[in-house]
Amino acid sequence: MTETGTISAVYEAATATLTLDGRLPLSSAAVAAVNAACDAAEDGRTAGHLTVRLSGVPAVPQADGATVSLVSKWERALRRLERLPVPTFATAEGPCGGLALDLLLCADRRIADGAASLVMPVENGTTWPGMTLYRLGRSHAGAAAVRRAVLFGTAIGAQEAVALQLVDVVADGVEAALAAAVASTASVRGSELAIRRQLLFDAATTSFEEALGAHLAACDRALLQSAAAEAAA
Repeated sequence: MTETGTISAVYEAATATLTLDGRLPLSSAAVAAVNAACDAAEDGRTAGHLTVRLSGVPAVPQADGATVSLVSKWERALRRLERLPVPTFATAEGPCGGLALDLLLCADRRIADGAASLVMPVENGTTWPGMTLYRLGRSHAGAAAVRRAVLFGTAIGAQEAVALQLVDVVADGVEAALAAAVASTASVRGSELAIRRQLLFDAATTSFEEALGAHLAACDRALLQSAAAEAAA
């Protein structure tokens, strides 16, 4: 699951950590690494959460060696990660772009160091039109910084990313901030987590009437689970 040299994407099962160097071009190795992390989370083989460590911007054009089929596989892997039954935590150190930015925007909690920036690299006079553009635009299409990033590749600095809620916190001590974030969600996991995440995603595009049934079903499950827990106590 690792590319030759220092530019890599690799999942380490022992620590439930996915590490990706943003210099990595789109590749089957990157897709495999993300899918391995998703497999472990879905099978209950993680430590209750997944950590994604990110840094770097593309060293070569994203289109080099890519095909629409490969792009589709990558986007499906990202969608799996967005729906995992465990919390996902991402750390961004320094400039973060390309595949690294894709993964950052899929995480539940996002922690950056002071040198971090979000970068949409420009290739052949334009930015890559993948689903990162969609994720940025879904909630922040009207933000000037996002518009400049998507259209012109202008980097979004760490503090600006926090103001836009693209990053949760900027910390000098990334590891300490990560540990605190993990501890704060230690009791949260399982399919219900994924369902609540999806309800949140759907809220932006679903009317009250359309959403009501799904929310009532979730409430019904919560009541049944509470009743079962009381009965077992």
